Amino acid sequence: MSESRSSSPSAAARSVFFFGSFGGILAGYDQGIAAGSLLFIGPALQLTPWTKGLVVSSLMFGAILGSLVAGALAERWGRRPILQLAAAVFGLSAIGMAVAPGVATLVAARVLGGLAVGIASVVVPTYLSELAPTRNRGGIATLNQLMIAIGIFAAYLTSLLLSPWGAWRWMLGIALIPSLLLLIGVSRSPETPRWLVAHGRPDEARRVLGTQVGEEEADGVLADIQRTKEAEPAGDRARWRELLTPALRRPLLIAVGLALLQQFIGINTIVYYAPTILQAAGFGDSAALLNSVGLGALSIVTTLVTARVVDSVGRRRLLLIGGTAMLLSMTVLAVLFGGELLGGVAGAAGAVICLAVFKVAFSLSWGPLMWVLLPEQFPLRVRTMGVGVGSFVNWTANLLVSQFFPVLLVFGAGAVFGIFAGFAVLALVFTYFCVRETSRRSLEDLELAG
Repeated sequence: MSESRSSSPSAAARSVFFFGSFGGILAGYDQGIAAGSLLFIGPALQLTPWTKGLVVSSLMFGAILGSLVAGALAERWGRRPILQLAAAVFGLSAIGMAVAPGVATLVAARVLGGLAVGIASVVVPTYLSELAPTRNRGGIATLNQLMIAIGIFAAYLTSLLLSPWGAWRWMLGIALIPSLLLLIGVSRSPETPRWLVAHGRPDEARRVLGTQVGEEEADGVLADIQRTKEAEPAGDRARWRELLTPALRRPLLIAVGLALLQQFIGINTIVYYAPTILQAAGFGDSAALLNSVGLGALSIVTTLVTARVVDSVGRRRLLLIGGTAMLLSMTVLAVLFGGELLGGVAGAAGAVICLAVFKVAFSLSWGPLMWVLLPEQFPLRVRTMGVGVGSFVNWTANLLVSQFFPVLLVFGAGAVFGIFAGFAVLALVFTYFCVRETSRRSLEDLELAG
């Protein structure tokens, strides 16, 4: 039984979705702040190209670990308490980064922050998907990427405002603010009804559903959840090896493919190194940061558009449209940098336009939709574990790209952007042949359909 289209989320439900997605700001700010602060951390701590990459990529070391442990923790203790844990750990990381006396301490604090980011990257998409009504689940799940985009934009803006003083410690320490907001907001939010049913608490699940989808629909949705739960194999808690069973191999393949290709298309070369790329195109420090702020704002606007259309247009179609635009952008960047065409105004303008088109395309498609699709692939019993695998692969690929991009630039940016264009081709082929459409189908319908 699918939910009807007649009701809309109450004010209380909208508040839950807002704070439930707020964990995305942790990931966005901590990723984005590396781009601006790196311009000042480098001279202050005498970073080499390798240690510069390490400062950026240390976040991913922690995120990889966080994504591995988040699934089991969220299955046992619930989605909400683990989000609170992520907020607390992130706050400690922000303080550590702000007072770091040297590279080693800074890297350690960013690893700790990455642990929180990795946990949030698993739990936030699952939390939103399990609370959202079917009719607009895609739009609500897109809030995760919207918050990531807002976090990146806030990081770029903070870097720009503090750049006259080179105040990189303040840039990093301000991350304490979103962690406190998440901690307070989630403490007033409910657990997901799917987790409550799975742990033998249907009465509590019914109360949450009444708030989230309306009293008229709550009983029907609860019956669907219970029916799906009864169809699951009996036994103890889910184990990782269940993801390798024949029934789950295709969902696992889709999750791993989406997570890997999202990073290998090259998005985080833009997130982390946009100011550096713009400097190479002839912009000064302030102009590079200002252009980065503009790119961040563009990403927010586009993600809002995605939230409005994802449930009507469909996930798969948006992946194909966005992938095509990203392929074109990376190809032109490869030509501009490889052909040394950045010396004039036209070349510099072309680089900015390509970065803007790439950000728009990513924010319309692969950015939010990977996180929307991951929870939709897996049954309730192993959902956070499956999302955890996808998140682990995503952060591992993120680590590889962010660590080696500065080093690879020695061999020419044109060649590097050409490689990313090649992965964009693979992303289009993978989407066309492997990704199924999940719009307008409940999580229970998707699970029973296999």
